[in-house]
Amino acid sequence: MQKNLEKVAGNGLISRRHLLGLGLAGAGATLTSQVLAADALPNLQIPGWSKQPGPGSSAYGERSPHAEHIQRMAGGPNPLYPGGGASRSPLQHLQGTITPNALHFERHHAGIPAIDPAKHTLVINGLVRQPLAFRYEDLLRYPMVSRIHFLECSGNSGALLRGDNPPDGTAQSLHGLVSCAEWTGIPLSTLLDEAGVQPTARWVSAVGADAASMGRSVPLSKALDDVMVALYQNGEPVRPEQGYPMRLFVPGWEGNISVKWLTQLKLTTEPSQFRDETSKYTDTLPDRQSLQFTFPMGCKSVITSPSGQMSLDSQGIYQITGIAWSGHGSIQRVEVSADGGRSWADAHLDSPQIDRSLTRFRIPWEWSGGGAILQSRATDSAGNVQPTRTAIINERGTLGFYHFHGIQSWAVANGGEVRNVFA
Repeated sequence: MQKNLEKVAGNGLISRRHLLGLGLAGAGATLTSQVLAADALPNLQIPGWSKQPGPGSSAYGERSPHAEHIQRMAGGPNPLYPGGGASRSPLQHLQGTITPNALHFERHHAGIPAIDPAKHTLVINGLVRQPLAFRYEDLLRYPMVSRIHFLECSGNSGALLRGDNPPDGTAQSLHGLVSCAEWTGIPLSTLLDEAGVQPTARWVSAVGADAASMGRSVPLSKALDDVMVALYQNGEPVRPEQGYPMRLFVPGWEGNISVKWLTQLKLTTEPSQFRDETSKYTDTLPDRQSLQFTFPMGCKSVITSPSGQMSLDSQGIYQITGIAWSGHGSIQRVEVSADGGRSWADAHLDSPQIDRSLTRFRIPWEWSGGGAILQSRATDSAGNVQPTRTAIINERGTLGFYHFHGIQSWAVANGGEVRNVFA
């Protein structure tokens, strides 16, 4: 193992600049002892797949059977809501920032309706000059915009807020209700301008066509700013579990407000106080009062590798990587600690810092075989810094479940096992 690596923080965090300066041979020799020179490989043979043609083209692509273990984690049905539940994205197996459509997280309140787009209608009514009704084919004729944004359930990571015993889990099971995609659709302001918003309107009530008639109230100022009626996700029509044939998409705000299977937009003077904005999706405080309409998602990051239930099999250099995001802007900085927050080093931000999108970060780390606590801390373009779990509890208590964006701690044991801890 190399001993002259430039350390930038305690417990083995290494300067990425210095590591790159080692060159290909030096980096290879340092990062793993498993890499062998080509002439040292015994009996190098041409594999069978290089000797005969494979299958031809197909109508719809499939992934390699060797990657079939990368799946969403589907939760069981909620007995209070037939057809309810969630499926979590496998964050620890993904790279980059765009989530494949088949692995994007799901959250349902009454299952997935089987909608025939030819029979589906979007109605805009209430405090408008002229009520309008749109067929799916009508909306396809409108000018569209494409934007890359994350989507996060406000209950994501909520298991880390309650209790004194840290839940054992993976990045997927604890944080997998966040994903990122390119969304394409019609700015809601275009449709509202066509309907003619009356001066007394202040809110837009969005309702879905699922059996729960899921509804949420959106402030008119936000609706006219950057909200869209999304018809496409990563270039293809939104999938049924994501709201086919159309969904509301509200950038940076809690996922529940981006109503799927959108069928009505009613302009009102006040919020409609739907079930999902009164009995649910509120933040209960220690005095039993609840904060309502806490829409934006906080500045947040999570290390996806090494992460919970993984194991480091040998001493050496590992790449710490993860994702960061904020509902208040773009990610400007991510710091990483390997000693439980006593010292920090700046990680490299891989991807462009897009407003309200996932950002991938990385930093090399030399594990010497001892214990370590890995943490990440994000800062966004509005100056928000990701808080500690303790700071959130001191401010809001532990009665709530939503909007937890505290620093995640992964403990690495002497034997290399990684688990979630409260640090």
